[in-house]
Amino acid sequence: MRDFSRVKRIVLKIGTNTLTKAGSVDTAYFNRIARQVKGLLEAGRQVVIVTSGAIGMGADRLAAGSKIADIKMRQACAAVGQPLLMQQWRKSFARHGVETAQVLVTADVLNNRKTYLNLRNAIEKLLALSVVPVLNENDSVSTEEIGSAFGDNDTLSALIASKLDADLLIMLSDIDGLYDKDPRKFPGAVLVDTVYDITDRLLRTASGPGSRYGRGGMKTKLQAARIASGAGCSVVLAGGRQRSIISRIMSGSAVGTVFAPKRRLSNRARWILNSAAAGMVIIDDGAMRAIGNKKSLLPSGITAVRGVFEAGSVVMLNDAAKAVISLGSSELKALAGKHSSQIRTMLGSGRRDVAAVPEDIVFL
Repeated sequence: MRDFSRVKRIVLKIGTNTLTKAGSVDTAYFNRIARQVKGLLEAGRQVVIVTSGAIGMGADRLAAGSKIADIKMRQACAAVGQPLLMQQWRKSFARHGVETAQVLVTADVLNNRKTYLNLRNAIEKLLALSVVPVLNENDSVSTEEIGSAFGDNDTLSALIASKLDADLLIMLSDIDGLYDKDPRKFPGAVLVDTVYDITDRLLRTASGPGSRYGRGGMKTKLQAARIASGAGCSVVLAGGRQRSIISRIMSGSAVGTVFAPKRRLSNRARWILNSAAAGMVIIDDGAMRAIGNKKSLLPSGITAVRGVFEAGSVVMLNDAAKAVISLGSSELKALAGKHSSQIRTMLGSGRRDVAAVPEDIVFL
């Protein structure tokens, strides 16, 4: 489980508390991370960094104090802090002759197939040029109210790892890994070495919110690990302040918690699986068996449609799968339960006579 010798592409996520010391930016820590990443590049590996810290750095510069909980103030702090954060990454990597690139994203960029492919192509080119992309959520424009926010950089790092076909996601935090019980309450808590299945029960027992400036607690880290491992990516959660932590992880040392990868999916399947569903299509048991046997979803198997969406949207199929749907919600409602031969009669020629093809259906 800890043999990462064949790992080619790594996503490295670093939390706010790990990047700071006594409430201020820890320049020496940035330098140490840059040195270890330089070693990975020299070994022929590619590295993408997902960084927190913009809101915290902006709050420190603006002396925001308790006002940080206000959404508009968080956005303002992010706008002030993001260039400061990127400047620190550039300075630290420049010491080792490594070029960096800033990439700011929102959730809707990844959910839209066209903008996602544009983002992926840009990052692929940067990696080919041995540039280290430094990604962060665009907190100054993304809010949960408008649906453009990831909610935390743990989730962002998992989605990036999944959609960029990363082999390994390393999540560096202010905790050493997953414990069998809350170590803050139980001194005898034991660090879990390997997790093979992130169950709903495990998620329910995960504790607490994140830090004052960050939003990711243990539950969000487990949810992120489930996203990445579910797409075939290994995940390591470890204490970011441990000595030479990245180098030790890559050498196979028993640090942190490893989350075992599941199935290996194509890039398109990963995109479908981790895109926000625009609605739900309810199908009968026969249709569910058919798509389970790699058959197309036919309108005759549809019993109900929930939500409003266009053709080409990602939707849920019951609670078991996701699919890129060939017809819009109004069309599906009109065709539900009808034979495929009626589609061209009702919608005109040039239209698919199936609701979704097998290659566009991914089971959860």
